Amino acid sequence: FLIISIFLGLTLGQLQTVAAIAGYFILPSLMVMLFGIFLQIPLQSLRAGFINVKVTGLSLAINFFWTPLLAFALSHLFFRHAPDIFIALIMDLVTPCTDWYLVFTGIAGGHLGLSTSLLPWNLFLQLFLLPFYLFLFAGAVVEIQLSVFLQSFLRVLLLPFILALVVRNLICAYKGSEWFTQNLLRKSGPLQAFFLILAVTAMFASQGRILIEHWTVVIRLLVPVTIFFMINFSLGQIVGRFFKLSYQEGASLIFTTLARNAPLALTLAVAAFPHRPLIPLVLAVESLIELPLLFVFAQLMLFIYRKKWWSHHA
Repeated sequence: FLIISIFLGLTLGQLQTVAAIAGYFILPSLMVMLFGIFLQIPLQSLRAGFINVKVTGLSLAINFFWTPLLAFALSHLFFRHAPDIFIALIMDLVTPCTDWYLVFTGIAGGHLGLSTSLLPWNLFLQLFLLPFYLFLFAGAVVEIQLSVFLQSFLRVLLLPFILALVVRNLICAYKGSEWFTQNLLRKSGPLQAFFLILAVTAMFASQGRILIEHWTVVIRLLVPVTIFFMINFSLGQIVGRFFKLSYQEGASLIFTTLARNAPLALTLAVAAFPHRPLIPLVLAVESLIELPLLFVFAQLMLFIYRKKWWSHHA
């Protein structure tokens, strides 16, 4: 659907009227999508993330210490002379996924309960560390205005986050958590997908010509993103075996450190870098590269499982 939305956007962008108004739909659609994502995450379950201290500690160390360093190294190596792509790659790689990694954990036969318990921590920490990573790494390449960036961060990320937290708590208090799950959570997934597709379509309708002018970006992104996945997958294998994790625990660790949160990075990029439209376009393309890679590595984990190359129990 993302691929279809990109081509649909590029086609609609040929109509001057559509191209002129499409830009107004991008940010609102992304903010509604984020609200839906945040609505699913019970922050009161932060404590549950430490039901398995070993896996949680390893996951947080890889995601928030090792991966930012790797992201900077890959971005500097491949795109130090292309600031917009450099920033986009940094933003994508330093934000751990908070949704679709669960799908691939399930495909690979990982521990879904454990992966779900890590989700609030991934969200909570990246919300507060993303500005730090951007100023530390991207600030070395382009000038980032602190006031503009923080204003954008508060408006497009923290506002949906706080609103979702309030709405969730109010509904659960008055209707109960079971009603909330049955009537809202189960319907929020398709709505999130719809608003993400709407945002991507609008983005390529209004600004797709910029990506067409830089079409080689897609080819150039394949290499560093694939290298990132190969390195973190190998690291997950080494770390998981060294700390004697079971296969299910190891699969959970690997996919929570592989999948990235492109929708969140995309939303912030649209708001914080309005005069650098190539950044969100690159982030959308990175999602298209990431999803097939996640599927490939899920199949590779299943192959390892079938060959019994990893102990099924700790």
